[in-house]
Amino acid sequence: MDILQIQKFLPHRYPFLLVDRVIEFVPHRRLVAIKNVTVNEPFFQGHFPGRPVFPGVLIIEALAQACGLLAFASQGATPDGSIFYLVGVDSARFKKPVEPGDQMILTIEFIKAMRGVWKFNASVKVDDVAIAEAELMCAERAAKP
Repeated sequence: MDILQIQKFLPHRYPFLLVDRVIEFVPHRRLVAIKNVTVNEPFFQGHFPGRPVFPGVLIIEALAQACGLLAFASQGATPDGSIFYLVGVDSARFKKPVEPGDQMILTIEFIKAMRGVWKFNASVKVDDVAIAEAELMCAERAAKP
C-alpha cells in the first residue's frame, strides 16, 4: 500500500500522517508498515534542541494509524465518513529512543473485535531492535461534518 492508498483509508494529512507505506497486509490478522523519520519533522525543533528524539506519544499515534489501516483495509472498502478513534492504550513500553534517520517498522496484530471496539498488539522496531510496544484499542465512529 503506497501513500496514495493510505490516504484513502486515513483522514490524517501532513504533518500528522505518520505511516509512509504498508509492506505487509493480511486481512483481519496483521499489518506491517513503515514510518521514515526525518530531521525536517516540525516537532524536532523543540523535542529536544541538540538531541532530537521522536516523541513517544507520536510513536503511539503512528501505531494507532496503522491499526486504523488494518481495520479499514480488512473491511475491504474505503471508509464512508467514518474514522477509527484510539480509545485505549494498555501496557505501553518504550525501550529505546527514535532519532532522525531511523526507519520505524510498525507491526500490528489483530486480537479481537467486540461491540465495535477492535483490539491490537502493536510494536515498533528500528534496525530489528525493539523500540516500543503496546496493546491498543480503536473504535469506529461516524465522522462529524
